[in-house]
Amino acid sequence: MTEFKPIKEGKVREIYDVGENLILVATDRISCFDVILNNTVTKKGTVLTQMSKFWFDYTKDILPNHMVTTDVNEMPEFFRQDKFNGNSMMVKKLEMLPVECIVRGYITGSGWASYKENGTVCGIKLPEGLKESDKLPEPIYTPSTKAEIGDHDENISFEQSIDYLEKRFPGKGQEYASKLRDYTIALYKKCADYALTKGIIIADTKFEFGLDENGNIVIGDEMLTPDSSRFWPADVYEAGHGQPSFDKQFARDWLKSNEHDDWTLPMDIVEKTIEKYLQAYELLTGKPLD
Repeated sequence: MTEFKPIKEGKVREIYDVGENLILVATDRISCFDVILNNTVTKKGTVLTQMSKFWFDYTKDILPNHMVTTDVNEMPEFFRQDKFNGNSMMVKKLEMLPVECIVRGYITGSGWASYKENGTVCGIKLPEGLKESDKLPEPIYTPSTKAEIGDHDENISFEQSIDYLEKRFPGKGQEYASKLRDYTIALYKKCADYALTKGIIIADTKFEFGLDENGNIVIGDEMLTPDSSRFWPADVYEAGHGQPSFDKQFARDWLKSNEHDDWTLPMDIVEKTIEKYLQAYELLTGKPLD
């Protein structure tokens, strides 16, 4: 049996090269404030992979994606081990476009901080009088550059994204920037409308896109997971303050409000965190995680 070593390890994911495809493994590691915590969150990687699979299937009519399979029996023998089952996805190799495509349907987080300061988010002027967590009249597209690990992504305007892409793909900057914006908003609208029928508000999310072997834009990376999106429970939504969310907010809040020196969470916070991930998965897909 050929043994594989990751060609790249992120904070929570490992990437393996298996010839014409890659295998993305979402581990059970958890990171907060750009630090990998000492705890693992059992099943978290499986939730992220299976949720991406759900959304990739749901959005095929808008745009193709890079998913080949999540069945380890269709992967090289090395991946037919328990530790890869459920949390691994074989994907096509893409030339990734160097822009994080962020879409915001509600005003929160850094967007809210910026709006309070000068009435804009990433240079986009918004109506006066918005409250924290308000729904925006229309979703807004706020791209950012993709930083190397250790650096921070930098928000850029749509116009800057044209120049940024043009430098890397001469003659294609305007076309790629426009397509990324339009696809991002179309995907968000379709998925946010669906999620709302299941009791979840998708406040914002980020997508990543790449070029396939024919130069077509396809969706890559992960899609609409609690790690890349803000999911809020619709039944308790109320503008005017921050919202509870289906993600690692429990972990973030505990770290912020407790003195700690070793980045280790108490077990009950770990359990509450995975409970939120599983709840979001079940609400959105209509079935419990296998």
